Amino acid sequence: MADRQTLGDVIREGRVALNMSLRELARRLGITPSYVSDIENDRRVPSEEVLRRIADELGLDFDDLVARAGRIGPNAERYLRETPAATTLFRRITEQKLTDKEIRKLIDEVEDLRPGKDSGDQ
Repeated sequence: MADRQTLGDVIREGRVALNMSLRELARRLGITPSYVSDIENDRRVPSEEVLRRIADELGLDFDDLVARAGRIGPNAERYLRETPAATTLFRRITEQKLTDKEIRKLIDEVEDLRPGKDSGDQ
C-alpha cells in the first residue's frame, strides 16, 4: 500500500475497470447506491463484511482494503491487548517509520514462523 490512493479510490477504480455501474455494484452487494457512493467518496468506512463482499465482487485484495479502511479486526485488537510485546512491536514499527517494502519483508518473515498455520483475523 505504498501509493496514496484512498479506500474509495481503489474501490472506484476496481468498479470502473470492470465497466460496472455504481448501481450495479450496490445491487450485487445488497446495499444502497448512496452507501456505495459514500464509500467511494471516503465519507463512510464499511464493515469488514462489506469490504469482503466488495473485494470478492471486484477481484480486489481484501487485506489491502481492510488496511486502507484502517481496520484490524476484533481478533487482532484482542491479541494486541493480550500480548504486550505485539503492541511494542507495532509502536516500534511506527516510531521507525518503516517503508512499505520493509513492512512487507516483516510480514513474509512472520508468515514463515508458523508455516501452514491459519493466522486468523488480521
